[in-house]
Amino acid sequence: MTFIQDNHSLSETVGTVRGLHFQAPPHAQDKLVRCGKGALFDVAVDIRKGSPTYGQWFGAELSFENGRQLLVPAGFAHGFVTREPNTEIIYKCSDDYAPETEGALIWNDPDIGIDWGITADQAILSGKDEVAPKLADLDSPFTYEANA
Repeated sequence: MTFIQDNHSLSETVGTVRGLHFQAPPHAQDKLVRCGKGALFDVAVDIRKGSPTYGQWFGAELSFENGRQLLVPAGFAHGFVTREPNTEIIYKCSDDYAPETEGALIWNDPDIGIDWGITADQAILSGKDEVAPKLADLDSPFTYEANA
């Protein structure tokens, strides 16, 4: 895997939610995520058609202190919620940002059931994230390939 782009974002307020985002082929991205300052809960959701774990999620607490990273492979939607003020999120991507291939899922889809540790009224969302569709409405551009 080769990373070609580094992204760095700052979220000032606790409870800031970004995601769940992905880029479709031909610009699908693997992401390696870490926290440069503060703390966040980082999440990956399998959106590969035919996958035995389709719709399931994995989350990890990432902080400057614990130094953990999360690899989010292409075919997974990615999101996070900040746990501390002024949290910096740093991630490497395996393809350039291509807005025409961007996709999203609603962060609190009950069919996915992510335990974000916050309620909907505590979440700070972008306009795009407020109106993202549910997993049930997604025609995923990704297909699971066994032994890939």
